[in-house]
Amino acid sequence: MSGFARRHPVWSVIIVIAVAVLLWMMFAIWPKWLTELIGSKKIFLNALFNGITLGGLYFLVASGFTLIFGLMRNVNLAHGSLYLLGGYIGYMFSDWTGYWLIAFPAAFILVGALGIALQFLVFRRMEGQDLRQTLVTIGISIVMADLMLWIWGGDFYNIAAPSWLSGPLETFFVTAVKSSGDLVFLKYPMVRVVIFAASVVIGVGIWLLLNRTRIGMLVRAGVDDRDMLQATGVRIQLVFLAVFAFGAGLAGIAGVVGGTFQSVAPGEDIRFLLASLVVVIVGGMGSIPGAAIGALIIGLAEQFGSVYAPTYAVVLTFLIMVLVLAFRPQGLMGRA
Repeated sequence: MSGFARRHPVWSVIIVIAVAVLLWMMFAIWPKWLTELIGSKKIFLNALFNGITLGGLYFLVASGFTLIFGLMRNVNLAHGSLYLLGGYIGYMFSDWTGYWLIAFPAAFILVGALGIALQFLVFRRMEGQDLRQTLVTIGISIVMADLMLWIWGGDFYNIAAPSWLSGPLETFFVTAVKSSGDLVFLKYPMVRVVIFAASVVIGVGIWLLLNRTRIGMLVRAGVDDRDMLQATGVRIQLVFLAVFAFGAGLAGIAGVVGGTFQSVAPGEDIRFLLASLVVVIVGGMGSIPGAAIGALIIGLAEQFGSVYAPTYAVVLTFLIMVLVLAFRPQGLMGRA
């Protein structure tokens, strides 16, 4: 952090001021002029927390995508279909068993198994051929979308969270003051808070796996110099197979998460594929911290855009991507 401040003193000052203003807007009781300017504090805080939790969901999807695309250089444009399939699998298992938690390992295992098949049957035969990978995975995503539409139809499915996650959680953020002088505190859905916390835990776990374990060392070494790693006797194909399965499994888990506080429906695969692409471009290919930062930025941009500039909400997301590509093409946390 101190190195960044020395290299970019102006940006450091801007970031500190922005964080200070945001914290004041979160914790202070708003004056009347600020409420008249941008609306009620409750709307602002809901947009803020919705953006943060949506960023957590985007991170779960994009973390698997950045492992496959950023580290292994496999262009998997069927990643959104893996997300949607995970959502449908999670809905089926939670509906059959009545247990919400069982949906997560079921989606991770089954979608991860499909990822193994994709790596073994498709990507291993087209290594380094980006255009062929792109065209083939687009075809796979179209076939998968039609198969899922045939099996589950065009209805919207919602994965029911357990009773202990239902209802709101009263926070310590003051949204208004009653005429009697009593403070009104923001209430926020418990399920979104828990899912965001799980996203943080998963993100830290992935970072530790890649940077503090032997498996992570093998993956990074295989990306940098595959021939040298193979010369040491390591079966690099098995390592990449495991990484692809893990990335696909993360997409399956993200599908369960998305189906819990949003819905599972046709078309979500394209939406989350585009979101993953934007997050990876903004954050930097192959960087887990970059995926987290990119997901948070895109999630906040979508939510604040939909609240304060609904006409330009979609444009705002791609404007961020264009600015990053213009001034830092490798992404915010990517290697130059």
